[in-house]
Amino acid sequence: MTHIAVLGSTNMDLVAYVEKAPALGETVTGREFRTVPGGKGANQAIAAARAGADVSMIGAVGNDAYGPRLRATLEHSGVVTDHLRTTEGPSGTAHIVVDDEGGNAIVVIPAANGTVDHLAPGDEGLIASADALLLQLEIPLAAVVAGAQAARAHGVRTILTPAPARPLPPELLAATDLLLPNEHEATTLTGLTDPIAAARALLEQVPEVVITLGAAGSLYLTRGAEPLAVPAQRVTAVDSTGAGDTFAGTLAVALAEERPIREAMRWAAAAAALSVQREGASASMPYRSEIETRYGS
Repeated sequence: MTHIAVLGSTNMDLVAYVEKAPALGETVTGREFRTVPGGKGANQAIAAARAGADVSMIGAVGNDAYGPRLRATLEHSGVVTDHLRTTEGPSGTAHIVVDDEGGNAIVVIPAANGTVDHLAPGDEGLIASADALLLQLEIPLAAVVAGAQAARAHGVRTILTPAPARPLPPELLAATDLLLPNEHEATTLTGLTDPIAAARALLEQVPEVVITLGAAGSLYLTRGAEPLAVPAQRVTAVDSTGAGDTFAGTLAVALAEERPIREAMRWAAAAAALSVQREGASASMPYRSEIETRYGS
């Protein structure tokens, strides 16, 4: 079985469901509120574990009421949490508004995630034992760089989701094998709105790029090859929260299993299609048997 390490955030998602998201200064009445374990790191870890990998999570939760629930949620999906430390103070939270078309707006409060600014003892060894390392940008950049460099030193594939989007330091890009932005993040990183043009610009800094395009599918570019476009599966979205993390975690598993890139992207697209038909982030992520059934349909 493949081993995926994840270095990243763990949040409690505080989700309000509304008919239409409020404009600035506007108050609207919601129809439901839920607390759902999430965070881009935890989401990707759960997605990879449910897709069939052995997964280990590196990060932090607080010693508040959310911390034990966040840890238990990861463990329930099979994620090993030996390297998920507990810190003084609150756990990270994400305040999410989801409208009736499945769109969302999110405010993230890092809290415990902000303490993950370095690799703790044993973290590098864990990364070295993995087939791939999944990274995002919801923890301090210093830790993301340290994790990527540790992976590079040990020949471990690094997959970076550059979210929330921000300028990326050269040392991080130099240690990234596959950059996985969505179309908005790709535009933020390059200033280019055309996905192919943005991907080509990013290829000047990393060897492989996959840009996710929502309902339009995904796009893969590598140096010296023609762009590869993979369509999304057509479904009616209920909640798109966590769809990108589902795609990332599942793609990492497929690549670690040495599937060809087109097949890996189609498999990840099948998982994402399943996730958007369910409410919540981690709660919406499909298991391997579901992905295989959807992939073959």
